[in-house]
Amino acid sequence: MAFVTRTFYSEEDLIRHLKTHQPSFYFSSKTSTVIPFDKLDSLLPWKADSDFALCDISKLPSHMELKENGNLILKGGVSWEEAKNFLKSRGRNLKTSPTEQLALITAGIATSCTGERCFAFGNMRSQVKSLKYLNANGEEKTLAREENFISPSTYLKPYQSDFQHYRDFKNAPYPRFEQAIDLMIGTEGQLGLVTEVEIETSENFGVNYVFMLLPRWEENDKPHMEIHAAVQSHRDAIISCELLDSNCMNHLKVDERLGKDQDVIFLEIKSDQFDDIYGNVLCNLTQISADDVFEIAENKFHHVRAGVPRAIFEHNSQMGVVKVGTDVQVKGVDFPKLIGFYREASQIGIPYCLFGHFGDAHLHYNYLPSKDKVKMCQEKLIELYNNVYEWKGSPFAEHGIGLLKQNYIKKFHGPNQLGLFKDLKKEHDPHNQFFPQGFMNG
Repeated sequence: MAFVTRTFYSEEDLIRHLKTHQPSFYFSSKTSTVIPFDKLDSLLPWKADSDFALCDISKLPSHMELKENGNLILKGGVSWEEAKNFLKSRGRNLKTSPTEQLALITAGIATSCTGERCFAFGNMRSQVKSLKYLNANGEEKTLAREENFISPSTYLKPYQSDFQHYRDFKNAPYPRFEQAIDLMIGTEGQLGLVTEVEIETSENFGVNYVFMLLPRWEENDKPHMEIHAAVQSHRDAIISCELLDSNCMNHLKVDERLGKDQDVIFLEIKSDQFDDIYGNVLCNLTQISADDVFEIAENKFHHVRAGVPRAIFEHNSQMGVVKVGTDVQVKGVDFPKLIGFYREASQIGIPYCLFGHFGDAHLHYNYLPSKDKVKMCQEKLIELYNNVYEWKGSPFAEHGIGLLKQNYIKKFHGPNQLGLFKDLKKEHDPHNQFFPQGFMNG
């Protein structure tokens, strides 16, 4: 057995590869936080006689076009940044995108990624109108949102019933499987390869960016919770509500930091509703002073917001460890419980930081351990996911499961989930050629 790396420059070449049914892992921009690309040899165990292919599809020809209804059709290796620039030149914008703009959109569909603007526009899967994919025989298939998900599996209906609890979450612990497009959204390339997608866009309206300085959440989270409650009924005007704690700020350059050992919550507000939000929401907050509310330039907001996860990645690389972080979302009523757990987790003597999509009760808690402390962090995360299971929250609401989170997700997959996964793999991937080490194989 050997690992063989292949790069595809045409769809025809990719189709020929698919027809061989060679077990393969497909990747593009290598920005995934759940796939450690520098350790694939050890994390993709393969004991079969055939070679295992690592397939780079980032070089496939790309194409974009804007339909009259404002939907964007894109094909191939299109990044979020490229799509945004294309749309802005035409007076439109994406409804959501991940922090890492260099990632490819087709990969984002596969993981059902979500980003800052989901607070206003909803999750990624709600924005997909239709898509095309290549199946195990290299045949191109089309799926539409208007069509129901169809499978002969007896597990489908009980699976769909289980999913109802998670309807309001960005992502459940397992894919939705209600609309035809769900076959490819969140299944992480385990049933086929997304090659083309039609997604909804929005008008490119003006935006004001505001940040608020708060005390450290570890010491006093009352201002944070007041803001969380205050923004919930204004999702038509407030596009995103993001947190970077004081520890995050310490990972930025000195001249980039906001506040002095303080947390920061950012709001992205539609300009035509800014005065209303400022006067009727921000000025009515009782836990923070108006002197701690500031406007910030758009480019600085994006620079600071993107700088934190990149700094964490660089820190982990220097320490020689794989990321030890969370992607948990809970219902608003359980948000204080989640913050309380993170407060407890912060006291074990290992550096950490907390950031993410505060308005959606969806945060990323990242330990920054040395190699000898990784096991301690992982044990604490097991404790967290046990709590999330009891709270009926979603353990991985944004970045997918990949390889790093499979041990943590098992508790959330019962007989209905495992049964349907097995049937779908048999139906759509009979040769087990698509990411055979993925979560759908249990």
